[in-house]
Amino acid sequence: MATLDGINVKDIVKVERTSVHSHITGLGLNHRLEAEYVSGGMVGQVAARQAAGLIVKMIQEGKIAGRALLVTGEPGAGKTALAIAISKELGIDTPFVSIVASEIYSTEINKTEALTQAFRRALGLQIKEETEVLEGEVISLDVDRPANGIGPKVGKLTMRTTDMETIYDLGSKMVDACLKERIMPGDVIQVDKASGRVTRLGRSFNRSHDYDAMGPKVKLVQCPDGEIQKRRETVHTVCLHDIDVINSRTQGYVALFSGDTGEIKAEVRDQINKKVLEWREEGKAKFVPGVLFIDEAHMLDIECFSFLNRAIEGELSPLIIMATNRLIEKVRGTDVESAHGIPSDFLDRMLIIHATPYTVDDTAKILSLRCDEEGVSLEPTALDLLVRLQSATSLRYCIHLIAAAEVIRIRNKCERVTTDHISQAYRLFFDTKRSEKMLTETSGYLH
Repeated sequence: MATLDGINVKDIVKVERTSVHSHITGLGLNHRLEAEYVSGGMVGQVAARQAAGLIVKMIQEGKIAGRALLVTGEPGAGKTALAIAISKELGIDTPFVSIVASEIYSTEINKTEALTQAFRRALGLQIKEETEVLEGEVISLDVDRPANGIGPKVGKLTMRTTDMETIYDLGSKMVDACLKERIMPGDVIQVDKASGRVTRLGRSFNRSHDYDAMGPKVKLVQCPDGEIQKRRETVHTVCLHDIDVINSRTQGYVALFSGDTGEIKAEVRDQINKKVLEWREEGKAKFVPGVLFIDEAHMLDIECFSFLNRAIEGELSPLIIMATNRLIEKVRGTDVESAHGIPSDFLDRMLIIHATPYTVDDTAKILSLRCDEEGVSLEPTALDLLVRLQSATSLRYCIHLIAAAEVIRIRNKCERVTTDHISQAYRLFFDTKRSEKMLTETSGYLH
């Protein structure tokens, strides 16, 4: 904390929101695709995680695009957690789009258009681009400013690699870019010749002894070798929906930020598909089929399933993962009952993974992981109480109690969360069963 003119100014700290599944980092599989009991933030569900690992392997090898996967299980069995773990395993290069089935019912666009846009967001395109860059260690940077302070600044930049050294004359734009990045002798930089963008790659190892101490963010790198001017291949990953929006609106790229995409004509998509396939044949781009995750799949109606039946057979189709907690249910829009509320012809196209309920040991481990994720110190007796409460309520409710009990602990100025804090939070916040019981025993609504 600093003091400025007698006023205390707090340092700005980056705050990351802790979500329900933020502790999940992957499926927790070893090199043989075998699931460990606790790994990657996942607990138990060994068979389901191993099946998901095989799916991830097939996606990475490009062998399962245009297929469908169904994850079933009772509420709180970890279906969404499994889908998030799959997305973490795939990495940032593979598109992963998550929607809830009810999202497609919109008054602005029809159902098939909403599904099509979700499909296109889950299809990635890696476009290769070659650029010329200057890369080397800065020996000196001399900037000449006008004496009267008016006019452009000019300068000279001396760069070297292990094999050569060159002096470059800098214009006003390049001088401003170097000053903005605070380039100084000893920095290893990269300059894009086309755009003039200057990027600091790190600090040269040759200058590592210039100072007695360095900040934690200082990155030491080797001095580049070879020539200073190099050709670099950069890969840009975009989704087909972004290309559709840019080519279907007069304002082009700005339409991505306005959010008003509207319906896109089929002719536009056909032309883009044709061009994408040409780029793929010429080696200019690589097609990356991603994953479309649809939660609460039983909310889709017969028209949506009819559209999906045809769409997943297309050449440009992602892997569809659906999740549902229903057993025998009427297919929405019909009087026909079917397993999981999904038509039998579409169900026949799917691989099905069943998420089994968590055991008591699984629950205790999950609650412990959540405490570590939220930075809550829990006494062993308090953890045992939460595990017992879970059998009478639900896992989600107990996870919510952790944060509430932590707030009570802070107010009471205690070191750790105790059973008293859990009990107080339990009395303040009702779970579903107690709420239903209270309503049935009350005549009319609460007065």
